[in-house]
Amino acid sequence: MTIYDELRKAPFNLDDAAISWLHDTYASLDLDDKIGQLFTLIMIGTDEEDFKRIASLRPGGVTRFFTADLEFERRIISDLVAKSKVPPIISADLEGSRHSFAFGTPVLGQLGLAAVDDVQATEKSSEILAREGRAMGVRWSFTPVIDINTAFRSPIVGTRSYGSDVNKIERHAVAHVHGLQRNGVAATAKHWPGEGYDDRDQHLVTTTNPLSMDEWKETFGRLYGTLITEGVLAIMSGHISLPAYIRSKMPDAGLEAFRPASVSRLLNVDLLRDELGFNGIIVSDATPMGGLSAWGHHLDTLPDIIANGCDMILFSDEPEEDMAAVKAAVEDGRITPERLEEAVLRVLALKAHLKLFQPSDVLPDAAEARHLLAHPDNVAASREYIGRSPTLVKDVNGIFPLDPAKTKRVLLVDGGIIHPLMPQPLEFLLPALLRKEGFEVTIDRPDIVPTPDDFDLVLYALGDESLLVRGRIFVDWHRMGGGGLFKAMYRPWTNIPSVMISFGHPYHLYDAPRVPAYINAYSTMDSVQEAVVDCMLGRKPFLGTNPVDPFCGLEDARY
Repeated sequence: MTIYDELRKAPFNLDDAAISWLHDTYASLDLDDKIGQLFTLIMIGTDEEDFKRIASLRPGGVTRFFTADLEFERRIISDLVAKSKVPPIISADLEGSRHSFAFGTPVLGQLGLAAVDDVQATEKSSEILAREGRAMGVRWSFTPVIDINTAFRSPIVGTRSYGSDVNKIERHAVAHVHGLQRNGVAATAKHWPGEGYDDRDQHLVTTTNPLSMDEWKETFGRLYGTLITEGVLAIMSGHISLPAYIRSKMPDAGLEAFRPASVSRLLNVDLLRDELGFNGIIVSDATPMGGLSAWGHHLDTLPDIIANGCDMILFSDEPEEDMAAVKAAVEDGRITPERLEEAVLRVLALKAHLKLFQPSDVLPDAAEARHLLAHPDNVAASREYIGRSPTLVKDVNGIFPLDPAKTKRVLLVDGGIIHPLMPQPLEFLLPALLRKEGFEVTIDRPDIVPTPDDFDLVLYALGDESLLVRGRIFVDWHRMGGGGLFKAMYRPWTNIPSVMISFGHPYHLYDAPRVPAYINAYSTMDSVQEAVVDCMLGRKPFLGTNPVDPFCGLEDARY
């Protein structure tokens, strides 16, 4: 059976016309073209000279981190497509929350949707992301995240997963895949072979899945098996090791047991392809990440990615150099002709499945795009789901609903909205929302030590979403208070009503177990802040349910 025969099967299900396109397209590519097809490069920022450089390399695809300028975004995608020999596949992390399009519909992230726990809401949210993504040319999403939120100190799983319960993750991940793929956007299950039991971040270090194979099969094996059965088109191979599987094949593996999956033939081919039967495209996680760069030099690891079973390389800091390294590995036999052909054909098969046969198939016309983006029906549906997501974790003193007649003078201790792509914290809308409701809001300053004579309520607002290169996420009392050692140690809730709201990371009770009222809201979007205010004032009930253990296993945090 040839690779072309394999591509007629699920999940690509290519027909005769698509197979013919694959034959003709592959035959038209020289070696440099084939190497280019193996790369998804990153387009971030607004440097158009850099974008021209990327286009000149004719990569198989690009991932775009979109700005708020719709016309600019359409133009740079159009320019990229015009320079491409084979239509590029445009990809994005359609994870919702702060990854939502600035000119589109605000959509909850995965943990917020898990708190709503309505698979129809999850599927509809993914459908919105898919349709709006297609308006921008996006046909491949690097979602859903099917990591298991077990290690509460993990800074990277947190708000990105569907929680800690495998049954819930499975239900919502299936809905997520359906919402994307039924609307013409390829879904990607990540991060193979499974993250969430190591409290470190693979952006910074190679992480380890410590489960035995029996445990793995009951959790991650089940999740990946289900999504493969449901037809997920792609799986992202992470910089994550699975020692139990490697040692089952190599009992004396030593350091080799901790090889990242992205460069492990045993994990990509033996386990994922042969044992689980995955026939879609395997893409590596981003290659500049510390989980790979700590393992080996990029001129060695990037060829290893293809040689060891991945079909596509995600991102490159030095694309010309890295493409040359992969080409050299083809020429000297480290990447065999058969492996090169299989990888390139799987990339082309993904495009054929998505009917990206011509450059004109990538970007819809501007009028269609404007009609789809932030469509009123989608905005209304998403706002309804957002309104159901805030979760009242505890309120031991019965402070809610808030009433400006009783707690008018509010001290807001503002941790800011932290985002790794923003050089400075973003500002919360929360103070303006509360003032509009009749509260007098004072933003905390170093010289303020709150007393009941000055304030009726202390409100902590934390905006740390689980977004890469955060070695730890915690309540930074010293930075928030800004008043030195003694203020950092002062807790006002023994004599002033106090509320802590997390608009992101759901585990802040670990650092503040005695705070009497605590809310998890899972996202820093303005629409989520509005929903939280509605709930605190009693206009709407708190309907969210805990998708994780927000008490972090601490009994005293419940009181």
